[in-house]
Amino acid sequence: MRTARTLGMGSRVPISSWYPRPHGREGEIREGFLSAEELALLAEGRAPRIRLSPRALADATALAHGAYTPLRGFLGREAWGTVAHEMRLPDGTLWPIPIGLAPLEEEVKALGGAEEALLLDPSGAPVGQLVLEEVYRVDPLVEAERVYGTTDPSHPGVVRTLEEGPFRVAGGVRLVLRDSGILTPLEVRSEAGRRGWRRMAGFQTRNPLHRAHEYLTKVALEVTDGLLLHPLVGETKEDDVPAEVRLECYRVLLDFYYPRRRVILSGFPAPMRYAGPREAILHAICRKNYGCTHFVVGRDHAGVGSYYGPFDAHRLLETHEEEIGIELLYFDNAFWCRRCQSMATEKTCPHGREERVSLSGTRVRALLSRGEAPPPEVTRPEVAEVLLRAVAGWDGGRRDG
Repeated sequence: MRTARTLGMGSRVPISSWYPRPHGREGEIREGFLSAEELALLAEGRAPRIRLSPRALADATALAHGAYTPLRGFLGREAWGTVAHEMRLPDGTLWPIPIGLAPLEEEVKALGGAEEALLLDPSGAPVGQLVLEEVYRVDPLVEAERVYGTTDPSHPGVVRTLEEGPFRVAGGVRLVLRDSGILTPLEVRSEAGRRGWRRMAGFQTRNPLHRAHEYLTKVALEVTDGLLLHPLVGETKEDDVPAEVRLECYRVLLDFYYPRRRVILSGFPAPMRYAGPREAILHAICRKNYGCTHFVVGRDHAGVGSYYGPFDAHRLLETHEEEIGIELLYFDNAFWCRRCQSMATEKTCPHGREERVSLSGTRVRALLSRGEAPPPEVTRPEVAEVLLRAVAGWDGGRRDG
């Protein structure tokens, strides 16, 4: 079987019957890669340029990798409308979030009648090609209201959508595949198959793993053959822990607390939208594309602040679980119980709140900023050490600056 490293836009690869069919009617992973030589030729020509924002670059990478199968590129006007209002692609396939490319007005004017555009990363370096299909306008407020359930600019996903403005460009995406250590869906499927896994649980996170996360993933490992530990490494909020620090935390945990042969660690290239229930559906669909037969859904999945209820994502996922096509593992908030002397949830622990040790991300960051390690009931000492070193480096950088 050919690997993702050698495939071009729209290439199709046979899928092992062990794993769920990729999302969509075709049931095949759709990738979009081009060679460095092809990119160099495009950059030397007169193709118009579009500079990608960090969020757009993350979306383009997810498209090129096939994570957003059945999408092969940024959505057009019709698809934007059906997805925003109905959570459906025009052919009826479940898809919860419009994946659109928002160029600047001057970039739109430069497109003219071009058939392709050169895609640049946020620094201005060429990274890929957009095969132009359509330029159109949307109402960002409508997108915000439908996707996030609010137009409050304090919401991190809403403010990004409003900043993008009204223009959208549709078309197929091809990128040069970077040697970033991020596995594509086909590569994850291949590695899981090589290990003989027939049941694989996916775990989404944008934070360093704490004891509650560890508990959820190990419960998932009890009922599957392996775990795809799949931290999101695209754009996140400014106060989230940087991806490289989070990855170091995961590696430390794998070294000391997990059976290594039963875990695949790889970054998930998409951006974080903080869209709560709708984004939970997107995360589940994407993990199906990576070959997961199970997906862990925790409390307030993909939420932020108090915009969504703790189990809103569970309820929306339950409505669409059969259509998503994999088994969803729903969990309540996990905590350390002093009386039980173990991790637990409301489903397994009879003791009161006074016996529970559970810290929010905000409180953990406050402890770290004072140079204090979170308690071992919340964070493994090895992880706390990584975080304390990182925080000291950030503080030193600010003082030096």
